[in-house]
Amino acid sequence: MAESVTIARACAQAADDKKAADIALLDMREAASFTDFFVICGADSIPQIRAIADAIRVRLREDFHRRPQAEDGFPASQWVVLDYGDVVIHIFHNEKRTYYGLESLWSDAPRLDWSGLPRARSSS
Repeated sequence: MAESVTIARACAQAADDKKAADIALLDMREAASFTDFFVICGADSIPQIRAIADAIRVRLREDFHRRPQAEDGFPASQWVVLDYGDVVIHIFHNEKRTYYGLESLWSDAPRLDWSGLPRARSSS
C-alpha cells in the first residue's frame, strides 16, 4: 500500500485538477491519533464540491485501489468528508470553510507543501 503522504498529495492534486480553492495538506501524525493527514479545500458551488469529491474517489480507486472507509455530508450540505483512514479529506463550500475553521482548530498540525509534485498518472 502506498505511503499515506503520497495518497494525501494525490488527493490534493485531484482537488486542484477541479480548481479547488486554497488546498491545505495538514500533517496530523503528531496532532491526532485518528488519521495521518487532512486535506482541506474549498469550492465555490455545490457542483464543484461534487466534482472534487468524485475526482478524489476516482484517483484513489484507480491509482491506489483505495475506497473510502466512510463518507459524510453531501454537496447540498456544503461540506463533504471522505475518510480513507490514514487520510481524511474535507471539501467545504468556501463560506462554510471559514465558519468551521478547521485549520485554526488544528493549528498545531504542520501544513505541508503538496504543489509541484509528480502526478501518479498522466492526465491524458
